[in-house]
Amino acid sequence: MGVVEKPHAVCIPFPLQGHINPMLKLAKLLHYKGFHITFVNSEFNHQRLLKSRGPHSLNGSPDFQFHTIPDGLPPSHIDATQDIPSLCVSTRDNCFVPFRNLLDKLNHTASSNVPPVSCIVSDGVMTFTLKAAEELGIPEVLLWTTSACGFMGYVQYKHLIEKGLVLLKDESYLTNGYLDTVLDWVPGMKDIRLRDIPTLIRTTDLNDIMLNFIMGEVERDFKASAIILNTFEILERDVLDALSSMFPPIYTIGPLQLLQNHISDNGLNSIESNLWQYEPGCLEWLSSKEPNSVVYVNFGSITVMNPQQMIEFAWGLANSKQTFLWIIRPNLVIGDAAILPPEFVTETVERGKLSSWCPQEKVLKHPSIGGFLTHSGWNSTLESICSGVPMICWPFYAEQPINCRYTCKEWGIGMEINSDVKRDEVEMLVRELMEEDKGKEMKKKAMEWKNRAEEATRPGGISHMNLDKMVNEVLLSK
Repeated sequence: MGVVEKPHAVCIPFPLQGHINPMLKLAKLLHYKGFHITFVNSEFNHQRLLKSRGPHSLNGSPDFQFHTIPDGLPPSHIDATQDIPSLCVSTRDNCFVPFRNLLDKLNHTASSNVPPVSCIVSDGVMTFTLKAAEELGIPEVLLWTTSACGFMGYVQYKHLIEKGLVLLKDESYLTNGYLDTVLDWVPGMKDIRLRDIPTLIRTTDLNDIMLNFIMGEVERDFKASAIILNTFEILERDVLDALSSMFPPIYTIGPLQLLQNHISDNGLNSIESNLWQYEPGCLEWLSSKEPNSVVYVNFGSITVMNPQQMIEFAWGLANSKQTFLWIIRPNLVIGDAAILPPEFVTETVERGKLSSWCPQEKVLKHPSIGGFLTHSGWNSTLESICSGVPMICWPFYAEQPINCRYTCKEWGIGMEINSDVKRDEVEMLVRELMEEDKGKEMKKKAMEWKNRAEEATRPGGISHMNLDKMVNEVLLSK
């Protein structure tokens, strides 16, 4: 009898921080389930990871290997986030051939150590990979790194254009109340407004790169063997029910970070996916603070703001008199180094800590964190839910507005801040979150959602079972 070959999954995230993190978690879960893993980063991000994590950080293990393909873009500064529209077009138009060549190489050198590729797990916006799966006759699942409500928002783009609701006239729609139009026909969603729909629709040009990119990706999703969403059923039930009737099988396998807590360390815990280096000292500093006393401020890996917005946030935080940990990425402020007024630094030196990047999941879990001022990216929102931490939301881009809407209106664990940020509002909301009854009520609800997320990911929980089902029904199906 020959030895049964291990299944071999090739995992390929879209080359941005917020897409690499959940894909790496999923890859580790599949590895734990007995898969040989090939994880495919862009060459640019591979170099960034080695720079931030150390030269041997991606050596992996014999059955968890890292490979790279070019993203097709000209070289740029190693610590910069690449231009997203250029990255979208470039991956779509240039990555198929190098990806297909990598699969051929893996199959040609297949051995007892590296079995032939048996399935592909790709990012939901890397659908060029579907053609490769089809040519090899193997299943492919797509991981959408958005919320279910964010995904549904993108699915509506086609209908919004058909209904003439795309903002084609001029930029005045941003101020004239047009965005408050209620869309009462979106399946599984109630009281959704145009302003909640992912922002790529806000264009005066029907040929807009991002609008067409996302519509093309959503259209091709129907060809996948299945779709995975990093969420849990009870959190987004209505939207999930609606999506399930429209798409190939949808498996909710989330929150991935909690599922990952249930697997024993198989030597992969040291593999991390942060593209920036952590500034040491955040966790030690938090440990010197009282429980629930610190506001954590982080706008994620792609949000940018202008210098005036930065100053409004700074004085709002200072005037709230709360203790805070504020993460300021090197490229947070448009066209400028992030420069804070010296008076602000002097005034908050005792109770404020500024840092360039930190291990966010560990920070949110820290007992001293009482609230999170966030851009409402889906990873950050889920991490906050998993830690039972209520939020102040300042959505910026893509599906962040709909995450914010659900956080505040459906789940009761957030408060929205005006996009035109003013220090008085920042001060008021931060105080409300940290000191007043509304904040206590939100904290209570956040803890309830945390418990539900933990239930879903325990053995026997629905996300835990969905992972097994997806593996057996899709990835291992011949």
